[in-house]
Amino acid sequence: MLVFKIKSKQDFLFKCHYALFSLMNYKLICSDIDGTLLNKDRELSAATIREVKRLSHIPFVLISSRMPKAMRHLQQQLGNSHVPIIAYNGGLILNTNGIIHSTEIGNNVLESIINKSANTSIHLSLFHADEWYVPVMDYWANREINNTKVLPELKSNIEVLKTWQQEGKGAHKIMCMGDEHEIDTLYKTLEKEHESEIMLYRSKSTYIEISHRSISKRTAIETLLNYCYPDAVLHEVIAFGDNYNDIEMLKSVGLGIAVANANEAVLKIAKKITDTNKNDGVAKILSELF
Repeated sequence: MLVFKIKSKQDFLFKCHYALFSLMNYKLICSDIDGTLLNKDRELSAATIREVKRLSHIPFVLISSRMPKAMRHLQQQLGNSHVPIIAYNGGLILNTNGIIHSTEIGNNVLESIINKSANTSIHLSLFHADEWYVPVMDYWANREINNTKVLPELKSNIEVLKTWQQEGKGAHKIMCMGDEHEIDTLYKTLEKEHESEIMLYRSKSTYIEISHRSISKRTAIETLLNYCYPDAVLHEVIAFGDNYNDIEMLKSVGLGIAVANANEAVLKIAKKITDTNKNDGVAKILSELF
């Protein structure tokens, strides 16, 4: 018989899930990367690597706004390169055989964003699969290089647009980075003019991350289950996150866990809160649960 001391409503909900856990076998673990899985040095800690390897019988899927190239070195460290990855917040889902699902932003929207940013200091980074293009190696490009350990290719935004139009492909993600006031103005304009086509996400006050309107981390997990894990359902998934783009995912899975450094909106909807990313929160709760 399980006996628990209840400290709060959130604690009560977790205790219920913990009791249910003894009767349920979770079949998939999905984790956001930045602010969730990585430590203060933006690296995987020894404890995190150890726990993921210990639980190698359960697929551990990286799910992020990052490009695939910025995720694969983490997979290698975790020893799970055979497991699918979800890049661009669900815009691109890959396994070892190639593309499972891909959703691109239309070039009409990309052209509009380029035009609206033309007379500003805003930096546009353009992404398609493992392609990353920047118009200049400025502060913003170097910041992302430091964060992701990936080098972009130098090419003007207009050149990239023309090439993609000729090749019949679009962006999986567009990143707008710059002065907070200019970013605010651009955000409001894009929200008004392209609300039905794109999803705008402010990961920082100086950033806008743009993806196709139809995708999210939740829809990506659902797609992954259908293609790769048909015997599993959402309630048999554990997910970790820290930011607004993780909310829908954490609410929909069986056990949505926030790291303690998550923003307030995420902390409110999480079924469980673990320690911060800097203190190995993901590793600690995996050790506790399994």
